[in-house]
Amino acid sequence: MSQPEQRSLFGEILDWMLAPLLLLWPLSLGLTGLAAQEISNRPFDRELGEAVRLLARQVAFEVTPGGGPVRVRLAASGLPEWVRSDDEDRVYFQVLGLDGTLVAGDRELPVPESGAAPPPGVVFRDDQVGEDPVRVAALWVRAPGDAQGPAVLVQKAETLSKRSRLATEIIKGLILPQFLILPLAVVLVWFALSRGIRPLATLRDRIRARQAGDLSPIDERVAPEEVVPLVESINELLHRLDQSLSMQKHFLADAAHQLKTPLAGLRMQAEVAVREIDEGQRDPQALRDSLRQIARSSQRAAHSVNQLLAMARAEDRGLALRREPLDLARLVREAVRECVPRALDKRIDLGYEGLQPGEGATLWAQPVLLGELVRNLLDNALQYTPVGGTVTARVLAEPGGLALLLQVEDSGPGIPASERELVFQPFYRALGTGVDGTGLGLAIVQEIAQQHGAEVRIDDAHPAPLPAGGTAGARFTVRFAR
Repeated sequence: MSQPEQRSLFGEILDWMLAPLLLLWPLSLGLTGLAAQEISNRPFDRELGEAVRLLARQVAFEVTPGGGPVRVRLAASGLPEWVRSDDEDRVYFQVLGLDGTLVAGDRELPVPESGAAPPPGVVFRDDQVGEDPVRVAALWVRAPGDAQGPAVLVQKAETLSKRSRLATEIIKGLILPQFLILPLAVVLVWFALSRGIRPLATLRDRIRARQAGDLSPIDERVAPEEVVPLVESINELLHRLDQSLSMQKHFLADAAHQLKTPLAGLRMQAEVAVREIDEGQRDPQALRDSLRQIARSSQRAAHSVNQLLAMARAEDRGLALRREPLDLARLVREAVRECVPRALDKRIDLGYEGLQPGEGATLWAQPVLLGELVRNLLDNALQYTPVGGTVTARVLAEPGGLALLLQVEDSGPGIPASERELVFQPFYRALGTGVDGTGLGLAIVQEIAQQHGAEVRIDDAHPAPLPAGGTAGARFTVRFAR
């Protein structure tokens, strides 16, 4: 799978600012051309309109004696030469009589489309004479006293040379400055954007200048307002990282301390055994005691290492995400079976109660981690239960079927209410119990339970009043929501 292309924030903003500008510029040129054409038409249309009105005033009506048709003629002589006078454009004119016959002018000039009634005043239109586009002004003149009858059509047209020249001059005057303004606008946008994101570069340099171990929060006041949420998130991450590193340092220090004691015992016993052999002492019992001490110390060291590895697995978030359907009853029964030899050594009555495999005790969990949780609960119970005591593991369904309950109950000394939060801290061990352990078992239980969304609760197995010589015991309950 290809990696996404890394993009520049500066380039992204610059693109979004310049792209509309570059897209709107051609539209601006088009609108400028239309506006220039409209502006250039106005003065020439006024001149053309005055000319057609002047021509219309030359129309004369003659009444034929005896009630014949009204004749139309032009009053002025030499009018066509005056009408056609223009230094630049070719001019056409046309006068059509009441019956549509040509009175004067150019026959090729097109006639406007006929409507219900001729409109009053001068009417302008764009038309074509041969291959020449022209601008035409038309005016209808009625005979005196005849408001409803036919009208005389007077038209004057001219080609578009001087209009095009004026429009071109207007376009040049408007567009040429834009060719200078557009690059200047691009430079100003680039400069403004560079100044705008300079605080980001300053913030980047401040972060780069930090020492590797400096996890203090970044001052939010030096960041732009829009970047403050990002800085807050980074500060939160730095805080969590600082806490994580502190916990790791504390964990490593405690782990080194826990391993130092059994390793020192191993070294001392080995040195004692070697010295006795070197001195010629052949007492088998003394050598056997030294070897037994070495075995116990190595066992303690191996147990500590195993607990440390279990703690590391419990803190592995990636492993916790790999879940699958798991029969909790089957898992607990197998863990109880594994602990039977140790229980027999201490003459402890170890048993299982509750749901059986296949009776609906299935949940989504990580098998390795959940197995560590169950084994650590059983190990803790067997460790603190005296010789001849009892340890019972249970898997129960909560009423309503909303959760599964895992319980491990023992007949040991119990845990005072004031210490029930402390026992989940790594390397914490209750005083006065005389039990030699690593203090990691319950911390592992708590970590795995949290990763599975479960809750761990500690209660007295035998609430007061207790019988004479009795112990409260401890009951650990892990609640797994369905």
